Amino acid sequence: MASIHIAAEVGEVAESVLLPGDPVRAKIIAENFLEDVHQYTAIRNIFGFTGKYKGERVSVQGTGMGIPSISIYLHELIHVYGAKKLIRVGTCGGMNEDIRVRDVVIAQGASTDSSIVHQVFGGAVNFSLLADFELLSKAVDAARTLNLPVKVGNIISTDLFYNDYDDPHGTFGAGKNTFNDKLRRHGILAVEMECAALYLQAAAAQVQALTICTVSDDLLRKEFCTPEERQSSFNDMIKIALETVIQ
Repeated sequence: MASIHIAAEVGEVAESVLLPGDPVRAKIIAENFLEDVHQYTAIRNIFGFTGKYKGERVSVQGTGMGIPSISIYLHELIHVYGAKKLIRVGTCGGMNEDIRVRDVVIAQGASTDSSIVHQVFGGAVNFSLLADFELLSKAVDAARTLNLPVKVGNIISTDLFYNDYDDPHGTFGAGKNTFNDKLRRHGILAVEMECAALYLQAAAAQVQALTICTVSDDLLRKEFCTPEERQSSFNDMIKIALETVIQ
């Protein structure tokens, strides 16, 4: 039975899935990295493709932006289509002195300001949102084999891209901001909007998940990539992700 939002037939989606937020990036990945490509969905212009990478079946599914959107696609991919390995490949904003534009960040963990953990556990526990260790280890090994430098550590998944409200936290930007400085002092490398949901759902379903992001915005130095660069030029993380899922 097809799902509501993906609407593919069971069997059209591979067990290994790359998850770009941008549906155009999904199309670019499928066209440039996969062979024998079949598009299985274009519902709401959120594209999904299945093809082969080095002979292994791999799907690429756009998710849209934010925790609510990716949560919908994760639920259907895992519970309807049987996805077992899920790797988010997206962009993030660098928040740390050691992180620069175009750096590749692998999220070992995902802190969050979202209420998703509270909704699941009711505040009884601060559940740790972690990557699958096997996928993480394979991704680091793949990066080394490809001679591609990566940064591994904790990131934060936030619900607000533009935080214009007058609150004590302020925005995830540059400058002397008490909340951001605290995040940096505790080793937060970057900010994005989806990883926490991925790690939460993967943990509940006991499947493997990992997030690999490219820094598109240096929030400390106010250096930014163009929208075109975001869509089509961040290939290092794609290479690492594909080599990881076929191991």
